[in-house]
Parts: sequence; C-alpha cells; structure tokens
Amino acid sequence: MPQIRVGERNVYYEVHGQGSGPPLMLIMGMGGSCRGWLPLQVPEFSRTRRTVIFDHPGVGGSDDTGEAVTTASLADNAVALLDALGVARADVLGVFMGGMVAQEVALRHPKRVNRLALTGTYARPDAKRRLLLEHWRSLAQARLPLEVVTRERLLWTLLDETLEQSELIQSMVDFFTRDDRPVDADVFARQCEACLGHDTEDRLGDIRSRALVICGERDLLTPPSLHRKLAEKIPDAHLVMIPYGAHLVMVESAEHFNKVVLEFVSEGL
Repeated sequence: MPQIRVGERNVYYEVHGQGSGPPLMLIMGMGGSCRGWLPLQVPEFSRTRRTVIFDHPGVGGSDDTGEAVTTASLADNAVALLDALGVARADVLGVFMGGMVAQEVALRHPKRVNRLALTGTYARPDAKRRLLLEHWRSLAQARLPLEVVTRERLLWTLLDETLEQSELIQSMVDFFTRDDRPVDADVFARQCEACLGHDTEDRLGDIRSRALVICGERDLLTPPSLHRKLAEKIPDAHLVMIPYGAHLVMVESAEHFNKVVLEFVSEGL
C-alpha cells in the first residue's frame, strides 16, 4: 500500500503516468476513496500527464486523526502531500467536496496551482444544500444501515436512466457497503460538516489560476445555477455544460468529461 508521511500521519496516494508538464492532482469528493478515479479517469489522464490521487484523512489507507476537518484544512493537507512528493506546481481537479478543497488550494496556495478544474461543487451551500447535508449527517450519526445511506445518495447523484440499471446500482451499493469500505460513519459525518462550513463565495475573485467549471446539465445535488455562480465570480473561468450527466457526470459521460479536462490542462503546457 503506497503511503507517505505527511506531518504526523500517513497518507495513501498513487502516482500514475509520465509527462513533462505539471502533474494533475485529482481530489475526491465526500464518502469516496481516491480509487474511484481508477476505472475511468486515471487510464486516460495518465497517458499524457503524471496523475496524482490520494485519500483524505480517515479514508481508505490514510490515517484518521479523529479531528474535525474543514475544506481549508483539507486543502493544506493536499499541498503538504505535494511538498512530500516534491511537486512545486500542479493542475488541480476536484469534485464536490474535492472541488471545495480545490478552491481553497487555489486561494490559500495560489503559487501551487497551474490550472483549476471544478465539477459538481459550489462556493457556498444554499438552504437546500444545507438541509440535505444536515440530513445526510444525521443518517450517519444515527448509525443507520450503510446500504440505506448509500441508496439515498445515489438518488441525488445519478441520472434516472442510470438508476434503471438495477444490476449496476446493486454493484455500486455492494462496493460502498463491503467490509473494507473506504469511509466509516464518523468520517462521513465530519465530511458533511466540512461541506456545510465551506464558503469561498466572497473570495472567488481572488483566484488567479485559469479555471474550468464542468457541470452535468441534470445535476440535482449541485445544479447548473451553482456552477454558473462559480464561473461568473472566478475571474478567468470557463463553464462547460455536459448534456448527458447528473452529479456523477465523470462516470455517466466519462469520455466527454475526460476530453474536456485534458484539452483544458493541455492548453497550459
């Protein structure tokens, strides 16, 4: 298991591929391991880019300190990993909570970010997002069966057409509820807290990296309006709407998503 010492804890990470440009760091969202990038994104990105993936504290193979986390502290953790790997500057892509962390990386450590890609995320949770995250946190804290929580999340993150594929849905439920699942209830609840506390809306104008904002047009969890706000407030941002895709657009429209990301980061070489 590849781990590296970052501060006082071990961080699980993987590096794939080669390339002459800045590495591409992928930051996972809440409730998932970095290994979720492996089937669809890493094989494509690593053909031309050195691609770095890693687990957040308490996820997968990364140590859990038991402490509360914020998107700012997770951003500092990501940069500390870059330091440990000897990476001075990277392209950064984040999804949902990972997108919030990526915003904070760009704001707190601007010299470390070459290009910034955000998908399925927001700058500040509105009332509906707050109610939903509080609900998910409560489900985790109540220690309900993990299958219940997983199916609840899938309702918000997948297209109706995808939900019709019962065998696929069951395989996803099995993946997230197996004995070696990447995130336990306590860590998930703390991640909900981090997303609830995230707020960069009044600071987005300070982001100096060129940014790409990607949205699945049928995203219920983080709808297009939240992505438009990001693209409007970040000074040098471009918004891409992908017609076939909900919150997990990087899965449901993987080929389109990967192509857009690679074209964007390649422009900066």
